[in-house]
Amino acid sequence: MVIRTDAFSIAKPFRRDTLPALKLPVPPARKSEYLIENMSKSDFGLIGLAVMGQNLVLNVESRGFQVSVYNRTTAVTDQFIADNPEKKLVGCRTLEDFVESLSTPRKIQIMVKAGAAVDAVIDSLVPLLNKGDIIIDGGNSLYTDTERRDADLSEMGLRFIGAGVSGGEEGALKGPSIMPGGPLSTWEVMKPIFESISAKVNGEPCVTHIGPGGAGHYVKMVHNGIEYGDMQLICEAYNIFKAAGFTTDEMAKVFTDWNDGDLESYLIQITSKIFAEKDDETGQPIVDLIVDKAGQKGTGQWTLQNAVENAIVISTINAAVEARILSSQRKQRLAASKELHGPEAAISLDKQALVDKVHDALFASKIISYAQGLDLIKTMGEKKSWGLDLGKIAAIWRGGCIIRAKFLNRITDAYRGNPGLTNLMLDPFFKDLLNKFQQNWREVVAIAVTNGIPVPAFSASLGYYDSYRAARLPANLLQAQRDFFGAHTYERLDKPEGKPFHTEWPDVVEDDA
Repeated sequence: MVIRTDAFSIAKPFRRDTLPALKLPVPPARKSEYLIENMSKSDFGLIGLAVMGQNLVLNVESRGFQVSVYNRTTAVTDQFIADNPEKKLVGCRTLEDFVESLSTPRKIQIMVKAGAAVDAVIDSLVPLLNKGDIIIDGGNSLYTDTERRDADLSEMGLRFIGAGVSGGEEGALKGPSIMPGGPLSTWEVMKPIFESISAKVNGEPCVTHIGPGGAGHYVKMVHNGIEYGDMQLICEAYNIFKAAGFTTDEMAKVFTDWNDGDLESYLIQITSKIFAEKDDETGQPIVDLIVDKAGQKGTGQWTLQNAVENAIVISTINAAVEARILSSQRKQRLAASKELHGPEAAISLDKQALVDKVHDALFASKIISYAQGLDLIKTMGEKKSWGLDLGKIAAIWRGGCIIRAKFLNRITDAYRGNPGLTNLMLDPFFKDLLNKFQQNWREVVAIAVTNGIPVPAFSASLGYYDSYRAARLPANLLQAQRDFFGAHTYERLDKPEGKPFHTEWPDVVEDDA
């Protein structure tokens, strides 16, 4: 419980002599507005009381920890404390009082917008902290920013964790999936809190130490990329059903049935609920009234950029990001729809038959999205020597997070059983599914293309599958072209591997016209 007082804080003064001099001035001390009745120190502190931050605080407090909170807008802090009078919360109006209210080593989680805001909060905190104190960035920060902050704070004797938190507002309150990176010793300090607040699957906490430095935020970034792919694939299934004349009530039933089967997942479940929701004002389905312009916060684009840097194909995620970009160009699309021609959709297939085929196409494409994302994580982990465990990563995605799904149990088993698995598609379980689903998958893509229905993620997923399984691709012609115009050389099938060859190609005759 918290009481208000005008008395100055009677806590011990901050020890700034243990930290190097900083350019930023130390803020002057101000009167404390809140003090715990028994003056006990809090176990955990959080800065940034937006909905995610508030729900995380309530989650931590519900596990028996006392929590201090601070928000730049003091009215938000006042209201949050007033709304939760019986909880073990300490509201602070100054950073000085916030820091001093915490037991050592201080454990402070930042929940603010990624980028400059995170740096600003850290810069304000550093003069108030002691060596060994821990700062946790729980937002969606770019992993390279996390590595920079980790290096800078380590030099000052402070500890830093970049922790990806997935699950949205509900997950933050009831149990998210948490992906913390940083030193193993720091993880051991945070482990009791993180494990207690995370989601649980079969008694296993949906949190593990991902790896050093920026590994946690990196894995969260790729998680979000997979999420982009998953969401786009569901949207393409919806678009096919809509073109085939399904009502939203019929689609709600389809997705409800799917969620009771092998496609069970959080995204499938919420999609079924979205289709069932009606607008109070018009009586129409809410989904039909929403403008078709998708937003994004950057993690999908970061994933694409990193994949290019590592020469890893993530075509499903790429298609999903591009689909969001094209959706945002709504004015251009509306104008083009009057100028560019295509077929009128006329899907004559029996509805249940179509549902069965789309089920298989969706499941197969989802496997590809995860296979590509995990391939990228594996490659980057090896490049950075992070020691990433794909089995553990898949396991903590089984609960709490947005991409949680029934088949993540199978992904977990795949990598636990074979840590050196080259690609998820080659695991016996997923190989059999892809072989089983591939014909319906092709038919769905063909139906969509024939009827002018855009399915970029379905198509990209199938293209990846067919390219990966091809014993021979037309890259031999590409190499010939490169050698023709640039003397880049090529290898021969009938000669030792690695030996370069070059052909003196005939001259190109220019047209005088």
